[in-house]
Amino acid sequence: MKWFLDLFSSSLGRKVLMALTGIFLILFLAVHLAGNLQLLKDDAGKSFNIYADFMGHNPLIQLVSKGNFAFILLHAIWGIMLTIKNRKARGPQGYANPNKSSVWASRNMGILGTLILIFLVIHLKDFYAQAHFGSLSTQVYEGKEVTDLYTQVAYWFNVEWYVSLYVICMAALGFHLWHGFASAFQTLGLNHMKYNPVINFVGKTFAVVVPIAFAIIPIFMYLGISF
Repeated sequence: MKWFLDLFSSSLGRKVLMALTGIFLILFLAVHLAGNLQLLKDDAGKSFNIYADFMGHNPLIQLVSKGNFAFILLHAIWGIMLTIKNRKARGPQGYANPNKSSVWASRNMGILGTLILIFLVIHLKDFYAQAHFGSLSTQVYEGKEVTDLYTQVAYWFNVEWYVSLYVICMAALGFHLWHGFASAFQTLGLNHMKYNPVINFVGKTFAVVVPIAFAIIPIFMYLGISF
């Protein structure tokens, strides 16, 4: 056990932990997006409410969900610690003469991650907490009563400042993923000259498509567009 604690208390260990939790969160984003796209169905929220009810009551999903929250916290805490350590190591000059290959996103992962974390706290307060501990109304579908989370989401996605915040944070997520996706594989040693172009292409595509898809949801709901 001591070697395990020593590993994750070291700089290398923290980077490995960031990579592992990052890959898990990438998978979570893909699954979460698939569910959230149900919001755009023109069925008065039926598909989304059924999806949310399944996710909220399935024991396995709930176990994974709790683990996901733990990973988010670990990812955020270690990310902030690495950012602080790196800034101290650079000294007062900071990035006065950054390497030309160091893109803006890679130099500001801590800032981007902090912005995303703040957004997640607001997001969880308005949706997750309300669904599990609030007093939302219910709907009955095929004889089953489920929590009407759709109405709560529709309310916030019609508030201009919330939609704007959501879109801005999705842009931050995109920049975060732009560097973080390929970096996670590199940290774990899962890189090879033959496969790196594929990993980079998939990573860049994911960093663009997924945040845009997330951002489209509140924009379309605010504009009243559904399918």
